[in-house]
Amino acid sequence: MKMIRAIIRPDKELPVTAALTKAGFPALTKWEVIGRGKQQGIQLGERVYDGLAKCLLLIVVHDDRLLKEAIRTIEKAAFSGNPGDGKIFVTSVEKAYTVRTGKAEL
Repeated sequence: MKMIRAIIRPDKELPVTAALTKAGFPALTKWEVIGRGKQQGIQLGERVYDGLAKCLLLIVVHDDRLLKEAIRTIEKAAFSGNPGDGKIFVTSVEKAYTVRTGKAEL
């Protein structure tokens, strides 16, 4: 299993989650977060805002085919062409447990 962590613009949250649902990925976790990337925030006149609003999506997929499909779906729906569109991180998941049943998934 793989976990996808996608950090995207907040205005792209609904298009991305809708695209993921349509593509067959209905289960996800999302958080409103604050962060910055290579651009080190944004400067408006004299003020510098180094913490920008972002949305963090967490999705777990079971195989590489689903991983590639989920990443393509996120990239397409989150794309604006401007700096700050986001990042996608992929990590391995060794086990997952269902709280209600206590069963482990592999």
